[in-house]
Amino acid sequence: MIYAEKKRHFKNREQAGKELGILLETKYRDIDPLIFGIPRGGVEVAYYVASKFHCALHIIVSKKLPLPQQPEFGIGAVSEESTIYVSPRAEKLLYPDILDDIIEEQLLEVQRRVKNYRHGEPLPVMAGRNVIVVDDGIATGVTLVPVIKLCRKKHAANIIIAAPVSGLTFNEGLYEADAIEVLIQPPSFYAVGQVYENFGDFDDVQLMKLLSKADSD
Repeated sequence: MIYAEKKRHFKNREQAGKELGILLETKYRDIDPLIFGIPRGGVEVAYYVASKFHCALHIIVSKKLPLPQQPEFGIGAVSEESTIYVSPRAEKLLYPDILDDIIEEQLLEVQRRVKNYRHGEPLPVMAGRNVIVVDDGIATGVTLVPVIKLCRKKHAANIIIAAPVSGLTFNEGLYEADAIEVLIQPPSFYAVGQVYENFGDFDDVQLMKLLSKADSD
């Protein structure tokens, strides 16, 4: 892992992506990686990482499983191809039928995003490839855990998780990645947005414009 503590803030996701791209390209320039962004904000960061590598930008979709009445609290996550991670604690807290309903709702949203963002196209072949998965920040990392599971299922050679900022500790499932690369780990971390001067919503319209730009680059 790399934790470069020299900088404490980013102007926006563009600056964060460019600086993350420099870090990653310096270390991984010779591995010919596939670059994936996690919608939505992670895709903007990943765009600038992919630009630094002069390679295509891909999207891989994952959604947090929200705790009822406390949607900001993640009890797990789901990714494409019905890849599911549920924390052991959540399995004890929630009735199975409630948990199943939460999972089904988020899987439908994953499918919607795949249809909208990739027009239903399948993920690129990962077998034997080095994969870098980019998000705009990692709080616990729970959203990334099913993505790692999915990449393993697809026989990726190495899985690198990358973000401009993270908390000090991660969900244990995140350590199944081969490497975790982070620019900033604030000692008093409380939210991903704390290191961004501008951390507004990155909506579907903005994302589709960025994907069109990436296709034309």
